Amino acid sequence: MDYMTSLFLLVGALMLMLSILLSPLSNRIGMPVLLLFLGVGMLAGEDGPGHIQFDDFETAFLVGNLALAIILLDGGMRTRGETFRVGLRPALVLATLGVLITALVTGMAAVFIFDLSWLDGLLIGTIVSSTDAAAVFALLQGRGLNLNARVGATLEIESGSNDPMAIFLTLVLLQLITLEGDASLWAAPLMLLQQIGIGVVCGWLGGKLLVSLVNRVDLVTALYPLLVTASGLVVFSGTNALGGSGFLAIYLAGVLLGNARVRMMPAILQVHDGLAWLAQLCLFLILGLLVDPSQLLLIAPAGLLLAAVLILVARPLATFSTLWPFKFNVREQSFIAWVGLRGAVPIVLALFPVMAGVEQAPLFFNIAFIVVLVSLVIQGTSLAPVARWLKLEVPGHEQAHRRIPIDVPAVGEHELLLFRLQGSRWQRPSPLGELRMPADTGIAAVFRNGRYLRPQAKTALQDGDLLAVMARPDMIDALGHQFNAPQGPKHLGEMAFFGEFVLNGEAQLADVEQAYGIRVEQEDSSQTLSACIARHQHGHPVVGDSLMLGPVTLVVKAVDGDVVTKVGLKLH
Repeated sequence: MDYMTSLFLLVGALMLMLSILLSPLSNRIGMPVLLLFLGVGMLAGEDGPGHIQFDDFETAFLVGNLALAIILLDGGMRTRGETFRVGLRPALVLATLGVLITALVTGMAAVFIFDLSWLDGLLIGTIVSSTDAAAVFALLQGRGLNLNARVGATLEIESGSNDPMAIFLTLVLLQLITLEGDASLWAAPLMLLQQIGIGVVCGWLGGKLLVSLVNRVDLVTALYPLLVTASGLVVFSGTNALGGSGFLAIYLAGVLLGNARVRMMPAILQVHDGLAWLAQLCLFLILGLLVDPSQLLLIAPAGLLLAAVLILVARPLATFSTLWPFKFNVREQSFIAWVGLRGAVPIVLALFPVMAGVEQAPLFFNIAFIVVLVSLVIQGTSLAPVARWLKLEVPGHEQAHRRIPIDVPAVGEHELLLFRLQGSRWQRPSPLGELRMPADTGIAAVFRNGRYLRPQAKTALQDGDLLAVMARPDMIDALGHQFNAPQGPKHLGEMAFFGEFVLNGEAQLADVEQAYGIRVEQEDSSQTLSACIARHQHGHPVVGDSLMLGPVTLVVKAVDGDVVTKVGLKLH
């Protein structure tokens, strides 16, 4: 290995290490970690202290596509199938018509701000029109937020499915700009249908085959995540080779895999969490190396103005005009409009004009970079405060400290779940025999300060103990709530949100009126609480939905599909 190769590997490894070590800083200062990765790349670049000259756009384009594919695969596996119940239709409209509206409004603004031709301006609008899955997944999953399911599902599905529309518009405008023929206009609708159609078919078939493959082969545990990654990239590249949207295909394959019964799934998700972070880190470092900060400063005022138009005008217009038929309330629409996060996708799309040899390509790349920086700084840092201000956060569920799959057919779906006892409930020792465990579960071991305690009825449990429990994955929420039941201020916060009384969704309004001595004039007393809430939420209630009925407010605490099973009640 020669000196230059060794030096290149050393610098690359140091950049990765520095970015990882700086990542905890993002939570302390409220800055998106993706912005730190970009910053490290810029500092290591030609204008920074690192003085690294990197202008290999083809390598950056390849790395960008592979990184986005891995990020989308991971995001798809973490998207719950039930979220499609409330988020699929609005997300698809926002991912198609919403992207088009955003591109048109932003493009028209770019024409006047940068004094460009209409085609060049619309190309800029198209490049920055789609939200970025990497940014959305990272910020929604990394901020400790538990959003209203209707809002969270719409944002996740939209970010994973809006790339085909943005890529389609970018390719059409590039063909028009480079004068490759008048037939491009007539071929445009066919290109869009081809991208989406082939992407959906390949993603669905690839996901089904991947589920079957993982469940049939007998491998070492460490190889299952690698098999999923390699198979996902096969779906991605194969779909692209057929002329479809590889991004859409790999996201859909991930969704099918994540919602099927798949062996070693906890291990797969754990490894893929690291792979997704590595992909984001490498992607943003390389994109940071590509940019020339001195060139950014020259167009910074105009770039900031365009970013303001995108964030304050184009995205809200696209959101409110496309979501109103789906009965989102104003708070939900406002938050979705604000979380139009831009990340790696616009910068990767900005590489298309560079590789096509468009004259204004460097300008397009710099504009996209400024828009992404502004979006990450302004929208990314304010995501959690805005969600809480708009009251879209709902109390979260306690999760297992660790999930260990047991790949033995006789065990069925059971896993070994580790729970750490914490909270004021466990400050005083409590006998294990007093625990009311759900059916089909059992405590396998108790660990305290590295010592093993045989689980017996008289074993005293206390704060800090680690419990090993045999249970099915669908019992995690119930077990987590039992072992880490919120106490003190957190419990009061949950009571303040849902109310002090919890009722069955099948209870009738008449029962509530009789029990609490109230009268609800505007509703039929014979209907159930579930039916009443579902009617007001147009058939798709989610946890956190509230309905004020005279002297009481009903708050949805649990749902099963479209059926409300538990309702919190607040008395005014």
